[in-house]
This record gives sequence, structure tokens and C-alpha cells, in this order.
Amino acid sequence: MSETEWDSIAERAAAEARYMLGTGCTVRVCAAHFHISKSTVHKDVAERLRASDPPLWEAVRGVLGVNLRERHLRGGAATQRMYAEKRARLAGEKRARASFSGSATSQDPQM
Repeated sequence: MSETEWDSIAERAAAEARYMLGTGCTVRVCAAHFHISKSTVHKDVAERLRASDPPLWEAVRGVLGVNLRERHLRGGAATQRMYAEKRARLAGEKRARASFSGSATSQDPQM
């Protein structure tokens, strides 16, 4: 059986929970791994798992709680990366314009 085929929703929820426990990943990463939506993963591990496997549900709640508490930190880091990349790109464009305009005058002796 491949990782995207399950006999029941409960099996899928358990597989997602075990993956999250093993890796400590977010719902988004788990969804990408299993090729399903974030909403489905969240519903599976937050609601469906509670009825089918309460001990596993308790364990995965810890991972969900950690991810919830760290969410603002990851978002801030992503924003910092985005603006750092934007600054670097703009600086590179500025250097390119400066070297382009400087090279044109040095090659033409009549200017």
C-alpha cells in the first residue's frame, strides 16, 4: 500500500499523526508530504484522531501546540528573509546600472 492509499480515514489520520510526531513538522509540511490539503490534515489530527486513537491524539496535540506557539517566530523569519532578498536584489540592480552607465562614458572618447 502506498503512503497515499488507506483503507480508512482513521488509518490516514494515524499515519499523519505518526509522521508529525516523528518529524515535529507543521500541518503544512505534513499535507505536502501526504499530497492532501492542510484542512484535511488538521481535521484528521485535531478531530478524527480523537475518536479513533485517543493516546495518539494526545501525543500529536503536543506537536500542534508547539507549532502554534512558534508560528509567529517562523512568520517573522520569513518576512526578514523576504526583505533581505529584496534589498540584495535592488542593490544588485543599482550596481548594474552604475557599471552600465560608467562603462558607456569610458568607451566613447567623444563624450
